[in-house]
Amino acid sequence: MLTTEEKTKAVVAALEDIKAGNITVIDTSKLSPMFDRMVIASAKSTRQTKAIADNVVVKLKERGEEVYGREGEDSGEWILVDLGEVLVHIMQPAVREYYNLEELWNKAQSLRPKLAKAPG
Repeated sequence: MLTTEEKTKAVVAALEDIKAGNITVIDTSKLSPMFDRMVIASAKSTRQTKAIADNVVVKLKERGEEVYGREGEDSGEWILVDLGEVLVHIMQPAVREYYNLEELWNKAQSLRPKLAKAPG
């Protein structure tokens, strides 16, 4: 079983194989108990979106990882691949711009209460 870092690197490599664009990795470990990393990538067409998602699934299964789910393949505009602690979003540019997940998660990070410093 891969560590979260190894799994994230394997996902990025699988995305790059099929020429996904604008790959972003967000550390969500302190923001969500459900997953530790979110990987977001762009695809130019529904066909490429599906090909990228297929490649992520194949490459991670080859490494012995379980794929817990895939959503969005009917429209192909936004496909989510659930790998447990790593979530992969493959989106067409217009959909990605509209939902702007990067900004949402960055805002969540900035609004998170800062840990109090221990008295020195």
